Amino acid sequence: MSIITHPILLNSAFVPTPPISVSVSDPRRASQRFPPHFLCFSSLSASPSDMDANVSQGLYPLHRSKTLHLVRHAQGFHNVAGEKDPEAYLSYDYLDASLTPLGWNQVDNLREHVKSSGLSKGIELVITSPLTRTMQTAVGVFGGEASTDGIDSPPLMIDNAGDSARPAISSLNSPPFLAVELCREHLGVHPCDKRRSITEYRNIFPAIDFSLIEIDEDILWKPDVREKNEEVAARGLRFLEWLWTRKEKEIAVVSHSGFLFHALSAFGNDCHPTVKNEICTHFANCELRSMVIVDRGLIGSDDPSSNYPGKIPHGLDLPSDIADEKLAANGPAN
Repeated sequence: MSIITHPILLNSAFVPTPPISVSVSDPRRASQRFPPHFLCFSSLSASPSDMDANVSQGLYPLHRSKTLHLVRHAQGFHNVAGEKDPEAYLSYDYLDASLTPLGWNQVDNLREHVKSSGLSKGIELVITSPLTRTMQTAVGVFGGEASTDGIDSPPLMIDNAGDSARPAISSLNSPPFLAVELCREHLGVHPCDKRRSITEYRNIFPAIDFSLIEIDEDILWKPDVREKNEEVAARGLRFLEWLWTRKEKEIAVVSHSGFLFHALSAFGNDCHPTVKNEICTHFANCELRSMVIVDRGLIGSDDPSSNYPGKIPHGLDLPSDIADEKLAANGPAN
């Protein structure tokens, strides 16, 4: 057992929908087959007024938790234009926008933090939204060093990707990178949120795994229909459920402001307001927040790797408190 000290995603108000029988091996088909009890917790202290009570902690088996390092992409050209004029988000000039030079500086600074804090040593998988700005951020922060000729492995990113003037990034000594459509930004209307073909991305990001995306062209983005906030939130829950089909225990996720905000906004309702705020405020560009999700509904099937069964070799070990209970139940011996 382990007390989890990272912010825990808590939600006493969420009511799961009835399960249906579908496969969750593919994140695009992940659904409410598993009620998301792994995210639900109704403590004895469910209202903010009760937070002073000493019952606002949680204790969970370590093997039923995952650590997520959630990252919003660095500054893109669409962010700069959109802050000056919100109408710019409707412009095809910013289709699948890439990172600005300032955005790459943000990537370099986060990379230094990830390295110096030791966080990079524990990450087993990097999941990224399949858009240029998120993939540039992901490989820049969590990838290898600058790639050089003669290395017999594909780079995570080729030289000058997205006219970035950045050198290629090596895949050596890096965790695997996986592109997942479920963690994309709001779909529709804004061209900056429309992806390019997977064929084109594979040429730019050779070492990213795109195998979970079967359709080459972007069929999810519609020019005249914007995904609703509640639909993004539901997609976020499906994404978190799908994570429990993964064997990795520590995962980095590089995504978008809208997706992260709406995916997390349902959680933390029975936490102290400060903790709620840590979970579900909007992310800044290239901000990283580490969270722990807990499986309370037996969604995962991992065996505890650090637990030890004891009683090896076998021997008598009746605890005194159980002996007292037996005496109380059976009465004193005649």
